[in-house]
Amino acid sequence: MSQKKPTIRNYKRSVDNIELAWIPMSDGRRLAARLVLPKNAVKQPVPAILEYIPYRRRDGTRPRDEEVMYWFAANGYASVRLDISGSGDSEGLIEDEYVKREQDDAIEAIAWLAKQDWCSGAVGMIGISWGGFNGLQVAARRPPALKAVISLCSTVDRYNDDAHLMGGCLLNETMDWGSAFFTYGSLPPDPEMVGERKWRAMWRDRLKGLKLYPALWMAHQRRDAFWKHGSVKENFGAIQCPVLAVSGWVDGYTSAVYELVENLNSPCKGIIGPWGHKYPHMGVPGPAIGFLQECKRWWDHWLKDIDTGVDKDPDMRLYLQESKKPAPHFDNREGRWLGIPKWPSAGIKTQTFHFGGDALSSKPAAKSRHTHRTICSPQITGVASGEWCAYGLGKISPELPLDQRQDDSGSMVFDSVPLSTPLSIVGEGSVKLRVASDKPQALVAVRVNGVHPDGTVERISYGLLNLTHRDSHARPSRLKPGVFYDVTVKLKGIAQTVPVGHRLRIAISTSYWPMAWPSPDPATLTIDPAGSHANLPVLRSEKGFKPVKFDPVEYATPLKMTATETGDESRELIHTIDNQTSRFVVTRDDG
Repeated sequence: MSQKKPTIRNYKRSVDNIELAWIPMSDGRRLAARLVLPKNAVKQPVPAILEYIPYRRRDGTRPRDEEVMYWFAANGYASVRLDISGSGDSEGLIEDEYVKREQDDAIEAIAWLAKQDWCSGAVGMIGISWGGFNGLQVAARRPPALKAVISLCSTVDRYNDDAHLMGGCLLNETMDWGSAFFTYGSLPPDPEMVGERKWRAMWRDRLKGLKLYPALWMAHQRRDAFWKHGSVKENFGAIQCPVLAVSGWVDGYTSAVYELVENLNSPCKGIIGPWGHKYPHMGVPGPAIGFLQECKRWWDHWLKDIDTGVDKDPDMRLYLQESKKPAPHFDNREGRWLGIPKWPSAGIKTQTFHFGGDALSSKPAAKSRHTHRTICSPQITGVASGEWCAYGLGKISPELPLDQRQDDSGSMVFDSVPLSTPLSIVGEGSVKLRVASDKPQALVAVRVNGVHPDGTVERISYGLLNLTHRDSHARPSRLKPGVFYDVTVKLKGIAQTVPVGHRLRIAISTSYWPMAWPSPDPATLTIDPAGSHANLPVLRSEKGFKPVKFDPVEYATPLKMTATETGDESRELIHTIDNQTSRFVVTRDDG
């Protein structure tokens, strides 16, 4: 699917930009907002669209805001970018991610917006990542004026499906993101906005109030009240407004789309494309879509009572990717859209693949092939993993998983015969393992790979499990060495076709560095093939599926910027032969 050149709209003369609007809080703090309004909004009030994040509206998100806010305003909506308390120019201090006060402030801000003379009284929330999280969290609090949400790259479970932990395994993303969050919290407000007399005192207070966020998060390695707060899956029924849930296959957050569509009682639709952690109108890998027009359809229907047909859209619109040889980045990903009317879908069936010897088969293996196998992976098994959450930075950043042969060399693998018919995996699978460990603590990483006829191996999906969390993330228990346990490893959702002539591979390892923190000691796992198999969601029928068509990409005139210094994005693996050490060096410099 080729990518067309985007249409850029110049809306400067049809909207009003209000650089600073103070939104008062009940405790005396003021939050700083930017408003972009239609010219005639006071005479003809319009709904407000709120994005509420800590990434500094004056500089951090300015390029994106310029393209989105002007487009929304020119198309009949008041666009609002609000700095969370303690960020940008907003007063107060940042406490942590998704705290109750953040939600309380949002509820007050929504009420304030609804009362403005340019607002019709209806408010929608949109956001990606943090803004996607808090859109769901605020919706669960049910402020009366909040009528609809668009949540991108978000989570319903802060413990299992965020940048901190995966299957009870500590992600290195915790340190990466924690450092970035620390940096955002340490930045000063803009003197032009808060005044020359005030900005320095505000900055000093922020610096004094900074926390070492990774240490705070790592103090909660179990699924306790800390993580349950802000995890809307604790009570899906609390969300009563319509939700459009969006993500991308190389983003870290896809599970929320499935869970929201399946569990919300309110209207909910899902879109998952080939993209990374980006708004889909700028999505990489492409093809990008006319996402702003899709937003307008959602807002028009739920905020203006215009029948745009979004309630009749398929429950899920998923991009079914074709097989592709791995590379550190892709500009575009070949495939096609599936319009799945109901989710879960009757056209998707679970297919079981059994282990036997080193083979993978749809039929149980003979008992003679049920010999136990052991694995103790080299610690560098996982270097081909790519980023847990790719940002879709394209050629400037090597983020995607590489040829898996290096990681497979340190893994236990089970291969199918070359496929005689295509196999389309659509959804979230799992792998059941009967496993024993020689250590009381161990992790297992499982990958679903596609083996090309020339031997190249691409990763299709994967999952991690801290084996002490086999029964509960709230109450982990140590392993008894030598004792076999039946465990389930949940796999990341995907929609991808394994073509004829390719093999399907399940790879099992005891390490997945540098994505996941290692176990305390190297562990040897013993797998019993007789009690192990993979359950994969396979597309069997497209009967009743609907055609999917998105408008071409368009957005407002981009911000003019001058780069004073070029950035540098690189990933290096340095292996020292004499002392058998390896260093993985990631450089991230935005310039």
